[in-house]
Parts: sequence; structure tokens; C-alpha cells
Amino acid sequence: MDFRQLEALVAVIDAGSFSKAGKALATAQSNISTRVKNLEAELGVSLIDRETMEPTPEGRSVLERARRILVEEESIGTDVKSMSETVQGDVSIGMIGTTGRWLIPHLLHAQREHYPNIYLRIVEGTNSALEPRLAAGELNVAILSMPLLSDSFRYAELFDEDLVLVTPTKGKRAIEGDQVKLRDLTKLDLLLPLSGTPLRNEIDEACELARVTLTPRIEMDGIRTLASLCFDGEGYAVLPATAIPAHLKLGFRGIRISDLPPRRVALTLPPYGLPSTPTLAVHQLIKDIVASDATLPSGLHRI
Repeated sequence: MDFRQLEALVAVIDAGSFSKAGKALATAQSNISTRVKNLEAELGVSLIDRETMEPTPEGRSVLERARRILVEEESIGTDVKSMSETVQGDVSIGMIGTTGRWLIPHLLHAQREHYPNIYLRIVEGTNSALEPRLAAGELNVAILSMPLLSDSFRYAELFDEDLVLVTPTKGKRAIEGDQVKLRDLTKLDLLLPLSGTPLRNEIDEACELARVTLTPRIEMDGIRTLASLCFDGEGYAVLPATAIPAHLKLGFRGIRISDLPPRRVALTLPPYGLPSTPTLAVHQLIKDIVASDATLPSGLHRI
């Protein structure tokens, strides 16, 4: 068994075919096929269903371990490079969009000041888009909303963020007052996160406790797009407090929902492997930024 066999197995599963895996690894399809067959022969089991191109039960077990081994192999090279006087290397960060809006500028400033030889790759997205990439080792670290879809990740809780009803500040659609209850939302054209996402699960759990049923006009797995629809007048949205950008705060505001708890945001690592030195450096930078009194926006509460 060697790294190339494990690499080929992971590539075939991720790409969905032997030919695409060959292109991804810049080698011939026949080489990929041979490596996977040799691995199967050595283990004495079939790892991939050739009709569906899905892993067999044995293949899923091997795939999980293969990903861990490949992540560790990459970290070895990164750590050796980082043993010089300066920490250097690449770090891929996943980040939910509303947090990215305020955190990324602070992170880039801190990275330039403290670790100029670290190269950052930042991917914005939802939990449902980022968690699989973190699990697959495509991301080194991610900032995600709790609860996570998988309980296998390692995480450190960063802050709580108020969930608010976004309303215009003026006009016939403006809602008066400093707070509302979930029951008040039943009369509104609501825009809500997609059912099954962490944020929607929090809303649904609070509604169940309050014995309230919300019927949204639109559901969407994308907070920033949902916010844009709200700003375009398509309805009222229940969103994190930081979903309202600074340039729109004269026209829109967030009203506290008294019986809806805040969401918790966590700094998350893959479920396996030791983080590389650059990853640990960026991990600490993010924690330091959140700990600073000067950087935390309104509506966020340090844990």
C-alpha cells in the first residue's frame, strides 16, 4: 500500500469517474485504475461499485482513513517549511458569509502584520457547503454556525450572535418598537433560511417551544441572498444581526426577537489529523480578533 493508491481512491470518489480522477491527478486513466485495483487486491475487497461509482461499505472505511493519511502527508511538508525563522505556508479557510463581512478585513490586517509569509485562501459559504469540504480536507479551518451537521469536528466556540427581524426603518412596511415575539411574525411575509440548516433548526426549535408555526414565503440556503431579497422588498427576514451591511443601516434595522435565542458561531477544525503550523497560527489570529474589544460588531456577544 502506498500514498499513490490512496490518492487515486480519494480522487475517483471525489471526481465520480476514473477518467476525471486521472485529469485531476495529471496522469492516465489506466494508471488510476491500476492503483485502485492493486489496493483492492492487497486488501482483498472491492472498494468502489463500478456501476454507481460510490464507495462500498469497506470503501467508505478505507476512504475515511485515506483522507486522514493524505492530510497528514501534506502537513508534514508544511510544518518542515515552517521550521525556519518565519511561519510560511498556505491555509484554506471556510467562513459563513455574515461573519466574513466583518472578520475578513481584520484577519487580513493581522496576517500581514504577524505572518506575511502565510498565504490565505478564503471560501465563503453556508454550513451545508463548507462542512463537507472541511471533512474532506479541502479546508484547513472553518468558521461555522452551531450546531454543526456532523459531531465529528473539533471546534472552539467564538461568540453568540443575535437573530433579528430585519425591517425597513421608514414607510408603511416599517415595524415599530425595540422587540417582537415569534408569534408576531405569523402575520408577516417571511423569508427564512432553508429547512434543515443550522439556523433554521434554531428558529424551528424556538417556535416549537413558543407553540408557534411560521409559514415562510421563501426558504433559501444562503443568508446573504436572503438578506438581499429582504432589502429588495420581498418580505421580512429573520437573520443574524451582522446580515445588515453598514451602507444599508439607514434604511433597515434589526429588531430583537425576545423568545429566539442567539446563534453560536464556532472555529472548527477537520475531524482528523494534526493542524499544520500555519493553520494553528491563523486559528490563534482569529481567536485574538474575536477577543479584542475593538473588533466585535453590535449584536455579537463574546463567550
